[in-house]
Amino acid sequence: MPSLVTEPGFADAATALAHFERRLGVETDCSDVHESLKSDLDFVLVDVRGPNRFARGHVPRAINIPHRDMTAERMAAFPKDTAFVVYCAGPHCNGANKAAIRLARLGYRVKEMIGGITGWREEDFALERDADANFGIGTLAVL
Repeated sequence: MPSLVTEPGFADAATALAHFERRLGVETDCSDVHESLKSDLDFVLVDVRGPNRFARGHVPRAINIPHRDMTAERMAAFPKDTAFVVYCAGPHCNGANKAAIRLARLGYRVKEMIGGITGWREEDFALERDADANFGIGTLAVL
């Protein structure tokens, strides 16, 4: 008797290959971003959460552009060949998906860092935070 895993069947190898290759075209993970931070970045890392959450902790070298602020006017500061990696709070948050849609509609290349802050912390990677976020001073510290 087939299990719940095997009963629906499996895609053929070519279909599976195409599916997973497509996913890697739109997704990256926390580990790959962490490794990439060790050298010059060839993408812009964007935390799409609100500024208060960003101040409390974000991936090092990320900039903060909440997905609602990704307008044509705001994003015109970036050349059209800019590649973006976006993330939000984690799997329970669709802010990164909303940001990716906005960026793609504006003609930018974009990937989502799957897992977001939740995944980053699960990997035990350090976050930067605004040490004086409650006071608005803006000093960076590592969590």
